[in-house]
Amino acid sequence: MGHNTENVVLMGPPGVGKSHLAIGMGIEAVNAGFKVYFVNAGALVEGLKNANLNGILEKKLKALAKYDVLIIDEMGYLPFDREGAHCFFQLVSRRYERSSMIFTSNKSYGEWGEIFHDHVIAAAILDRILHHCTTINIKGESYRLKERKKHGLINMEK
Repeated sequence: MGHNTENVVLMGPPGVGKSHLAIGMGIEAVNAGFKVYFVNAGALVEGLKNANLNGILEKKLKALAKYDVLIIDEMGYLPFDREGAHCFFQLVSRRYERSSMIFTSNKSYGEWGEIFHDHVIAAAILDRILHHCTTINIKGESYRLKERKKHGLINMEK
């Protein structure tokens, strides 16, 4: 991350602390003097699509390029349409080997084709992300559900 333009992907089911860890990494990067931007994947893609619609996608990509570390939270919770996938590909291509990205996702890499509705563009995106990347798979029970279960608020056994 940072100087080495390494990427990090935090993968696992909901509630295991992926976003929490990504925010912690972001705070450490800021403390080390890097410019960091945190954004939800769906909001990011909607912003890129709006910029594309208004003819200012290049300006938006340049604005995002000024950050040393871009944290993209919740990849895969909502699928992207064809235009969204195209805009996201341009973002990843622009940042490739120039700056770092941190992703959180509840989907395995094999399922990223579903996120983009296109296995070819998913492969191209993953090729760039994974070239210089550390993947951290987090397993376990959702801390949100664990707390509710502990207090007897839900019954997890069926």
